[in-house]
Amino acid sequence: MKRTLLTVAAIVCLAFNADAQISIAKGWKINIGDSPEWSSPTFNDADWKAANVSVPWEANGYPGHDGFGWYRNHVVIPTWLKEKAFLKDSLRISLANVDDRDEVFLNGKLIGRLGGAKGDIRTSGNWGPREYKISANDPAILWGKENLIAVRIFDRDGDGGMYGTNYKIGMVDITDGIAYDAGSDFWFGDKGLVGKTIKLTASNTDTFSGRLSVLLTDPETGGIISQQSADANFAKGRPFNFPFRVVAPQAKSYRLDYNFEDAKTGTTVSYTESTPYILTPPVSSKPRINGADVFAARPGNPFLYLIPATGAKPLKYKVDGLPDGLKLNPATGVITGSVPAAGTYPVTFTVSNLRGSKTKAFNIVIGNTIGLTPALGWNSWNAWGLSVDDAKVRTAAKTMTDKLAAHGWAYVNIDDGWESAARLPDGRITTNSKFPDMKALTDYVHGLGLRMGIYSSPGDATCGGYLGSLDHELQDAQTYAEWGMDYLKYDWCAYSKVAPRPDLTALKKPYYVMTEALAKLNRDILHSFCQYGMGKVWEWGAQVGGNSWRTTGDIEDTWQSMSGIGFRQDAAAPFSQPGHFNDPDMLVVGKVGWGPRLHNSRLTFDEQYTHISLWSLLASPLLIGCDMGQLDKFTLNLLTNDEVIAIDQDALGKGALPTVKNANYQIWVKELKGGAKAIGLFNMSDSYQTISLDKTSPELSGFTKFRDVWRQQYMVVSGKTLSAKVAPHGVLLLRVEK
Repeated sequence: MKRTLLTVAAIVCLAFNADAQISIAKGWKINIGDSPEWSSPTFNDADWKAANVSVPWEANGYPGHDGFGWYRNHVVIPTWLKEKAFLKDSLRISLANVDDRDEVFLNGKLIGRLGGAKGDIRTSGNWGPREYKISANDPAILWGKENLIAVRIFDRDGDGGMYGTNYKIGMVDITDGIAYDAGSDFWFGDKGLVGKTIKLTASNTDTFSGRLSVLLTDPETGGIISQQSADANFAKGRPFNFPFRVVAPQAKSYRLDYNFEDAKTGTTVSYTESTPYILTPPVSSKPRINGADVFAARPGNPFLYLIPATGAKPLKYKVDGLPDGLKLNPATGVITGSVPAAGTYPVTFTVSNLRGSKTKAFNIVIGNTIGLTPALGWNSWNAWGLSVDDAKVRTAAKTMTDKLAAHGWAYVNIDDGWESAARLPDGRITTNSKFPDMKALTDYVHGLGLRMGIYSSPGDATCGGYLGSLDHELQDAQTYAEWGMDYLKYDWCAYSKVAPRPDLTALKKPYYVMTEALAKLNRDILHSFCQYGMGKVWEWGAQVGGNSWRTTGDIEDTWQSMSGIGFRQDAAAPFSQPGHFNDPDMLVVGKVGWGPRLHNSRLTFDEQYTHISLWSLLASPLLIGCDMGQLDKFTLNLLTNDEVIAIDQDALGKGALPTVKNANYQIWVKELKGGAKAIGLFNMSDSYQTISLDKTSPELSGFTKFRDVWRQQYMVVSGKTLSAKVAPHGVLLLRVEK
């Protein structure tokens, strides 16, 4: 599904009391359909299928299922939970994420529904984490005995079911009001110095005092690197601030454990995170030309391209061989105009400053196929959701110009939430008050040398309930062209009312209709299909005019979501080609939150390296989903490594395929232009492991140069194997050449 709201605390990391809860992540069973007797503890579910509740029900063997399904779990609720608790009033059941709507039963009694919302299960409620409380004296609880938890779910579209990591039963406690506010950014000093300030906060009326300890350990060896502690006193509106600094011996991630022991209850409240580490080398003051080797436009249509280049400013730009109809601004590197005649035009870029000059061969292709390399840009959804507005988009554009455009990032895309409540009398769509002048906003973005994107749905409404394009496709396309748009994300959403059980023809139809509308414009607009991979869209997306197509449901910022999506792209990978790319959804690095409140990505720093590496190997559109106004140093490190970006932007346009795929590690290989390869060695386990490749293996046979792409340095490989220690959920990204 496309979610309309994600209920995650902004920068607050909720604490937990490990001594007063039990895990219920195992033992779940699933059945598709709907029956009231499935809530009963006496119902025999012996023939139900075992469920993996860390992933959606599609991954449990029910691909494409929308509608009702049930989960059941038989759980002993021990009496010691109540006996050990400081407060003994209420029991809490946490059930990770529900997609989309739920009713939860304990031994046949309904104890919660729709995350607390009101309404019908088919139409109300929303995707997100679930937590329900019940009185400890309620006779529905069988203390010390087996209890039946049954969860009824209705899924609208896309991914469905119940999935995530937080499945627990515990007692409500006064320390539930304690949270770690770990949202401040890490700072970096010389020689491995790293630090930040954390806060202990209280949301209830209690005053807390006790001892806070911070432990830094090496996840590879288990050795203790640093221990710090302090007396902590805090209350609502009066947080405890604890600044700390540590010296990280190596450029890798270390484990940070925060433990607060409350003096009153003896309860320990804990939170764990990891330290960031920077691998991308600093940008040289000498000129360097970055980005793809090719850019395309249709004959006679407006052309806009900013030569991406780094180096000490001011930079001077020059282009030899520029075709008639195009002109270069030598001070900004922006090429504009239009080329009437189809053809491939080889040109040479030259960028110079006081430290030297650099040249690069480049092809300008004028023809029917545009978007020859995956889109590089930003999309508003994963940060702002429906709270996006003109100011946030301008901030994203200005930040892209200042920090990212020199590395090839070019698109600034508005997602859902810009549309007015009703069309104009002539049927034209217009903007709501958050976007007072869309044409002026687009002109601003174009004036920076960047390109602009917008969002709609083939249904009568978008996922957020705004106006869709149904029966207004050409009219909307013409409006987008008048505003100056360069990109359209077209999201299935309410079209499910038009085609509730679509066959292949019905799946193709709305996208073909919009493709035809876009083809009638005197403007190039990339067409991005967002329909969650239905009908194996990768097999036909190019035929229907897609420059990219979503292959999956929505991503969230967890390892289960990101890895579950990214490492399941093998079937789609062979269909990636110049102008037509698989899209496993937007990036979840930096500060995200689906608006308006944000939090740091819940992916560990190792997992974020994996995220960017895998998406680049897959030749995916790279669409940043964070608050561009708060780009921290680590996130910039992820987004400005030109050798990593070059893998994504390789002119062959091929997606990587796995050559080794098991529970412990995976190896994915991407063919590159000129005979080179990009190889990702991914550690799928929760501990460090050594991953090795024989030099005579198919991945390495014939290659003699091995480059660590993140560190931008060649590896010295002696002997018959290439071996590397890879962090948990981490990656070694290689480029190999002969």
